[in-house]
Amino acid sequence: MTMTVSVNLWAVLASAVVSMIIGSIWYGPLFGKMFLKAMGMHEWSEEKKAGMKKGMMLTYIWQFIASLVMFYVFAWMMGALGAKTAMDGVQGAFWVWLGFVVPVKFGEALWGGKMKLFWLGIGNMLLALVAGGIILAAWK
Repeated sequence: MTMTVSVNLWAVLASAVVSMIIGSIWYGPLFGKMFLKAMGMHEWSEEKKAGMKKGMMLTYIWQFIASLVMFYVFAWMMGALGAKTAMDGVQGAFWVWLGFVVPVKFGEALWGGKMKLFWLGIGNMLLALVAGGIILAAWK
C-alpha cells in the first residue's frame, strides 16, 4: 500500500505542546495528589523525592519526544482518512482513544492493579487526543 499523506509539522508540534500543558494541569492542580497517592509517592523518603526531581527534566524531554511521535502518526492517520474539520479531529481522537489507549491502559491496570491510574491516564489521554485531533484536522 503506497499512500502519500502530507503532515503539518507545525500542527504536530502544537499538539505535542498542548498535550504537555494538559498533562501538567491534569497531573498537577487537578489530580496531582490523587496521582501521587496512587503511585505510592506520598510515602517516599525525602531523598528519593529529591532524586526523582533531579531527573525530571530528562523525563519531560522524553515525554515530549513520545508526544511528537504520537501526534505525527495521528496526523498521518487523520490525513489518510481525509479529516478536514475540528469535528473530524474530535471523532478521530475518540476512536483512537477507545481502540488503542483504553485497552492498553486497561491491561496495565489489570496486571498492575492500579485502577485509579487507569482512570487518570485515560482521562488525560482523551483530553490530549481531542485537543490534538482538533489542531491536526483543522490546521491546514
